[in-house]
Amino acid sequence: MSTDVSSLTDLGGDLAGTYRRTPSSGATIDPAVSAADLAAVQRDGYVILPDLLTPQELDEIREAVAPLLDRRGRNDFEGHTTQRIYSVLNKTRACDRIADHPRVLALLDRLFLPNYLLSMLQVINILPGEQAQMLHTDDGFYPLPRPRAALGAATIWAIDDFTAENGATDIIAGSHLWGHRMPDAAEREPVVMQAGSCVFFLGTLWHGGGANRSPNPRLAATAQYCEPWLRPQEAFTLSITRDTVRTVSEDIRRMLGYSIHPPFIGQVDGMHPKRLLEPDAPPL
Repeated sequence: MSTDVSSLTDLGGDLAGTYRRTPSSGATIDPAVSAADLAAVQRDGYVILPDLLTPQELDEIREAVAPLLDRRGRNDFEGHTTQRIYSVLNKTRACDRIADHPRVLALLDRLFLPNYLLSMLQVINILPGEQAQMLHTDDGFYPLPRPRAALGAATIWAIDDFTAENGATDIIAGSHLWGHRMPDAAEREPVVMQAGSCVFFLGTLWHGGGANRSPNPRLAATAQYCEPWLRPQEAFTLSITRDTVRTVSEDIRRMLGYSIHPPFIGQVDGMHPKRLLEPDAPPL
């Protein structure tokens, strides 16, 4: 990181010398499209983004994750009849497109500070007979009172069609604006969407997985994000090898924590974390 600082104002900028801040691929999205997406999110707390994945991409995800779906949830929140895959980036590249899709990043670019982080990437397969998940908010574990701006956001991607019968995610529209009000189960509404679509919602929106009353499983993936000054749910800098980090996109690399939130958050031994990806980088 550069040492050319002469005032406190300078500390609020990008101090990196060798590794400057990289632009988000969200900049490739038509600003009018992103503005409409953002307006819906600000009004309702969520927006459905249709048909972002091709049938081929969906097939690649299904094929890649099928052998990894070997564990069920450990409690009522995870779902005893729900299969989950954690540490996805270590196990397959098939879900990278979910984490760094430009349409999603364009929204995140408008909601959060630069160098926001990926907080969690997970595959969720709700099996027949699963009960509805308890309603919750995804950034509720950050102990700041409501109402407030969201500290994070999430996407849930339909790898299978989401229907009212097969466990589509339930949301309560407008609940992102609530204070301490608790939700009523009768307010739940399923997010019905075709495979390849995703629902993007703020971390303050009340939601939960739906009950699967169908004879078939419902496969989905979720990527969650947070402000760059917060601790993510997954400790990616501990769990993901440097070789894996070198293979992912620049957007994902930045969101894994190989970036700096000004002036110094994320530094390693006083230097930019990308230094660790150099061929001659010292071991930690």
